[in-house]
Amino acid sequence: MNAQPEAGIYARESSYLERYVQFGAAGGRVLSVSFPETADPEAGTDHPLLDRMDAYLEGTAEDFEDVDVAMTMPTDRREILETLRTVPYGEEITVEALTRMTAGLDPETEADRRLVRTALSENSAPLFIPDHRVTDGPSAAPPSVEVRLRSIEGL
Repeated sequence: MNAQPEAGIYARESSYLERYVQFGAAGGRVLSVSFPETADPEAGTDHPLLDRMDAYLEGTAEDFEDVDVAMTMPTDRREILETLRTVPYGEEITVEALTRMTAGLDPETEADRRLVRTALSENSAPLFIPDHRVTDGPSAAPPSVEVRLRSIEGL
């Protein structure tokens, strides 16, 4: 299934997260994912990707690998986040492991581990780029959301 979001902002309330799940899209790509307490007043509520997100939040195993995420960040950070997308649903890794998995980075180098943490904290699309699977790294999602996403996946 190929998810090609129409341009716009879409949001739906999640009772499990106790807040909204909202994403912005353009050019067939997801630009951002956020978890606001109130949705953007312009946000649409009907989109197949919202249905998939609902199913995930209700416990359906989903990795969202077919969702095209616009990665408009420096190349070194993009490579880290692309590597993170390969971590399967229900599995967790450490910053050190993600650093090791990313080509050209050395987990023994503090600067490389710091770069990984920076990429995680600046992740524009948490959930689709599952930073909640990194046990000792920052998440771009609010802490309460990160805890619930980890719980859904049994982490």
